[in-house]
Amino acid sequence: MDLQEQLKNLFPNHVVSNEMEEIEETEHELYVQKEPMICKYEKRKGKATTIIEGYEGSDDDFKLLAKEIKTKLSVGGSFKDGAIIIQGDYRDKIMTILKEKGFKTKRVGG
Repeated sequence: MDLQEQLKNLFPNHVVSNEMEEIEETEHELYVQKEPMICKYEKRKGKATTIIEGYEGSDDDFKLLAKEIKTKLSVGGSFKDGAIIIQGDYRDKIMTILKEKGFKTKRVGG
């Protein structure tokens, strides 16, 4: 007994449709603000970190941006208290990524 026959036995009134519903996936648009985002360098517990602050959109958009930055740079990091914290000094690379997306950035620190 194959799977189709077992399903027919379990659900005798079910009608199988061969039509696949097409689901359109739209790319999520990030809110681009007028004020510049702050990209600063700090040392935490003796290790270099890059902190990005000043995003005015929703936290979900900021989390998506954090994930994209981390995957593009292949580094670790987190999202806490309205700031993206990236492990290491990647200010220049992060600023170019943000400028490609249409954000204005301001470099702060060291």
